[in-house]
Amino acid sequence: MKFKSFLAKPFANYIYRQIKKGMATAVPDQENLFHQLIKTASKTQFGKDHDFKSIKSHADYVEKVPIRDYEGFRPYIEMIKAGKHNVLWKGVPIYFAKTSGTTSGVKYIPITKDSIPNHINTARNALLCYMVDTGNTRFADGKLIFLSGSPVLERVGNIPTGRLSGIVNHHVPRYLRTNQLPGYETNCIEEWEEKLEKIVDETIQQRMTLISGIPPWVQMYFDKLIERTGQKVGTLFPDFSILVQGGVSFEPYRERLMESIGRPIDVVELFPASEGFFAFQDSQKHPGMLLNTNSGIFFEFVPLSEIHQPNPRRLTLAEVQLDEQYALIISSNAGLWAYNIGDTIKFVSLKPYRIVVTGRIKHFISAFGEHVIGEEVESAMLEANIDKVSVTEFTVAPYVGKGNEGSYHEWLVEFDRLPDDAVLSALSDRLNTAMVNKNVYYKDLIDGNILKPLVITPIKKNGFVDYMRSIGKLGGQNKVPRLSNDRVLADALLAYKV
Repeated sequence: MKFKSFLAKPFANYIYRQIKKGMATAVPDQENLFHQLIKTASKTQFGKDHDFKSIKSHADYVEKVPIRDYEGFRPYIEMIKAGKHNVLWKGVPIYFAKTSGTTSGVKYIPITKDSIPNHINTARNALLCYMVDTGNTRFADGKLIFLSGSPVLERVGNIPTGRLSGIVNHHVPRYLRTNQLPGYETNCIEEWEEKLEKIVDETIQQRMTLISGIPPWVQMYFDKLIERTGQKVGTLFPDFSILVQGGVSFEPYRERLMESIGRPIDVVELFPASEGFFAFQDSQKHPGMLLNTNSGIFFEFVPLSEIHQPNPRRLTLAEVQLDEQYALIISSNAGLWAYNIGDTIKFVSLKPYRIVVTGRIKHFISAFGEHVIGEEVESAMLEANIDKVSVTEFTVAPYVGKGNEGSYHEWLVEFDRLPDDAVLSALSDRLNTAMVNKNVYYKDLIDGNILKPLVITPIKKNGFVDYMRSIGKLGGQNKVPRLSNDRVLADALLAYKV
């Protein structure tokens, strides 16, 4: 047994025992955390503006602190950038995580001294739980790759600022530095395709045991390795045993990634964001990710059907139900208060509290009243694709017909190998049937001839990559929306259709 894996085993068992205890105390932990957050922030500008000193219960909080998105926090962020202390949390943030929003432009999400352990320790805990759950500690002795943004930080309001993955790069434990790839200089390369070539150069001869990243960009890395060597990734890296992924739903990418690896491999799913590390997969035996209930984040859950109402119900953890769609709302020691992160989740277990991410609030289609969400189109594609046609990427948008031509949902799909017309037609029919079975509103619109059956538009190979390059978003942290309620993305992608 190697040195690092030997030392990791007792530490993993210790952390796992603490996490198991937390599973049983999740509800009181959330209650206690709520009161701690309110007490600590009562002297901040935000706390004074919202009378935190008078808040004694969650009901008080709901009354005094409305749900906000980033725009609602912008005035407070501007105060921090101007040098003011004690605005959203005590002192000043130690970082801004810089992220791009579709409506807010560039967003600066505060990370504080108190909130940074949430990001670092949760990633660590996911791997330690995996060790205990599977008995696999050997990967700790090999090379680990994290496909991430640049660690080069700028200063905004004298606060170090950069992509979350780049910030986290500065906090990789010293004992893992010798295992980590790629090197610092390679990680600093901004241009994704140049960076990818360098990553391949650095890793192709190494003993890779763990690979981590957002699935579509991991697939690009795999494609480049196969192109260079002619070997499956699992053959090239015989000790590669764990794929760590998050950021988008894994299922649409699973088949092709596994085909590229060429053998079965364990997968660990994470739910990180600039605003916090919310959940992680703690078991290979059970579905879903364990909600991070004792890590500085207080969660509220708004039924998705109510999220756009003036006063939606804001449920605590004790009130949630299985298989209901919720918008995730957070309050945290980063200084975010009743913050709508934009993600939707559902619980797949309440003992312990495990969730799956089902989509984005703003990523939906209801151009005709159908209320289609990301989870529905992704599961429809998985169910309909019984011929195992290799789908690389896809997105869905409404098409509003002109005159008598009819309206429909357009599925813009990139295939690894373009199917013939008969297979495409069969796939379209099966997709439409799957959507009718999943969404009663869609079914009513089809039955009433308000919508025609969906249409598949094949996109040329690498078309999605070419599109992302054209808008300057080709890189490991950027994601293509699974569906849109308008034609902006779809019309742009038509330039890349077959």
